[in-house]
Amino acid sequence: MAAVTSSLFTPRATLDGTAGRTGTISTPHGEIQTPAFVPVGTKATVKTVLPESVAALGAQAVLANAYHLYLQPGPEIVDEAGGLGRFMNWPGPTYTDSGGFQVMSLGVGFKKVISMEAVGPEDDHKVAEGKERLANVDDDGVTFKSHLDGSKHRFTPEVSMQIQHQLGADIIFAFDELTTLMNTRGYQESSLERTRQWAIRCLAEHNRLSQERAHRPQQALWGVIQGAQYEDLRRKATRDLVELSRIDRENGGKGFGGYGIGGALEKSNLGTIVGWVTDELPDDAPRHLLGISEPDDIFTAIENGADTFDCVSPTRVARNGAIYSFDGRYNITNRKYRNDFRPLDEELDNYSTQYTRAYLHHLFKAKEGLASTLATLHNLSFTVTLVDRARKAIEDGNYFDYRDDFLARYYAGSR
Repeated sequence: MAAVTSSLFTPRATLDGTAGRTGTISTPHGEIQTPAFVPVGTKATVKTVLPESVAALGAQAVLANAYHLYLQPGPEIVDEAGGLGRFMNWPGPTYTDSGGFQVMSLGVGFKKVISMEAVGPEDDHKVAEGKERLANVDDDGVTFKSHLDGSKHRFTPEVSMQIQHQLGADIIFAFDELTTLMNTRGYQESSLERTRQWAIRCLAEHNRLSQERAHRPQQALWGVIQGAQYEDLRRKATRDLVELSRIDRENGGKGFGGYGIGGALEKSNLGTIVGWVTDELPDDAPRHLLGISEPDDIFTAIENGADTFDCVSPTRVARNGAIYSFDGRYNITNRKYRNDFRPLDEELDNYSTQYTRAYLHHLFKAKEGLASTLATLHNLSFTVTLVDRARKAIEDGNYFDYRDDFLARYYAGSR
């Protein structure tokens, strides 16, 4: 009898004419109503804000980074604390990525955004200008230098599983290789097979550790689908992982509890690529799109079947003074906000509402830490609210009106 997965997705409403839907992901630490935006807490913290504040603004889960927590403070410390949630005082569901993203970002230094446009001819050895190659991939794993002190480390599928089990997140991801749009078709094919082989090893180690650590809340392993911008590779990768999960469960394993959609893709092809993947996935499998947060990308992802998604962008740009509003994004450090005593957005009710644009402008100019805190809370609240309203609109049957009205207003220009 196949083992029961520790993360269960229950579909609910569907969005007519699309792959969009609502549903519920059940985890040992609570439910996630989907679609949902998952804030990124890279080092077991959403930068500059309290976990309690993140929960208060409506976020349902947070995602932390296995690579960074491995380097500091070390997964054994988090394990001793009782897992990621207890360590950071977050009571709800948690995700951790596998460290696979660092294979690309450390290896070649390209931007950490979804729109990784290819500039120039394909080159498997290309490194971003001014960057050093810090990671080297082979069929067994990745050897890399720490960005903190230059020390050498090695990740394999087994090591990634061991780290993520110690971190104790409810949802963890299989170790994968993320390629870039600069890679050749030949390299994309060999990388896809490498990621498939790593997925087999991740499943085996996940099953072993789940039995060894049965005293801990059971975790769900999600496979990661690569394939860059190639339809045949994306579909093959998806079918391969679904088949691996089926075989694993037939043999008494846990299989994949869901799937992450990652890899190199251009912004203009986002919906098409997500659609290829979700078209191949079973309806009861939750899908997480790694690394998006701009409003148009969010709507595109939802309509093509993504259930959850994460991105550092709302918090990262907040720390530089960029503010999301229903009338577009604007920079609070601009002089015109020096004596603007309106709230950051007059229609969005959150903790930051009680503070004026003039005050936040002053805080940034004075280089006060509170500036980043208030801006981050506001941007997270904006993004979470956007997705929550999209979920409600799907269930109420007026999603397309909501989307069109929102995007027309947002992209008409900032205030």
